[in-house]
Amino acid sequence: MIFEFNADKRNDQGTGASRRLRRAGKVPGIVYGGTAAPISIEVDHNAIYLALRKEAFHSSLINLNIDGKKESVLLRDYQAHPYKAIVLHVDFQRVDPNQKLHTKVPLHFVNADIAPGVKLGGGIVSHVLNEVEVTCLAADLPEFIEVDLKDLAAGHSIHIADVKLPKGVALVQHGQDNPVVATIMTVRGAAAAEEAAPAA
Repeated sequence: MIFEFNADKRNDQGTGASRRLRRAGKVPGIVYGGTAAPISIEVDHNAIYLALRKEAFHSSLINLNIDGKKESVLLRDYQAHPYKAIVLHVDFQRVDPNQKLHTKVPLHFVNADIAPGVKLGGGIVSHVLNEVEVTCLAADLPEFIEVDLKDLAAGHSIHIADVKLPKGVALVQHGQDNPVVATIMTVRGAAAAEEAAPAA
C-alpha cells in the first residue's frame, strides 16, 4: 500500500516556532536521508494523527507531497504527548527505489481459532513477537507478514523460520538464530481434563 500525504516546508526553527505551529494545528517534522539535504516540514495535526492510528501507515511507502514536489518516504519516528492525543513531531526517511531498506513490519496471526492446540486442547495463543525487522527493495515492502497457526498444537511454538516471507523480503535477525514467534500455552484445567478423559 502507498499512502499520499501533504506537507509544507518550514523555515522557522526552534522551540518557540514549534510551539506556534502546534497552536495553529500543525506538527513540525523533518525529511532526511538519501543524497539530498534534510528538509524541515510541517503537516496538519489532525491528518497525521489519523494516519498514525492506521497500522499500515507505519510500514508502508508514503508519497509525501512537499509544496508540490513528491518525495518517496517511510515514517521513521514520531513523538506524541504522554497523555494527550497530540502528535509533537514526525520524522520521515527518503527511500531510494534501487537500494534495499531496513524497516519493521507487523505480523498478522491467522487461523488461531482452528489451531488444534486451541480448538481441541483449549490452549491460549501467546504472541511472542508482533513485528519483525526486514530488508527489501521499496517495491517489495509488505504491509504485513502473515503467520498461519492452523497446525499448531498445545505446548508447541512456531518459529521465525516457519514463517513464509513474501518474495524479495529477507529477515534482519539479531541475537537468536530462530526466535519463537508464537506459542500455544496449555491451560491447567484443559490439561487436567485431557488426562482424566482416558482414565474415565
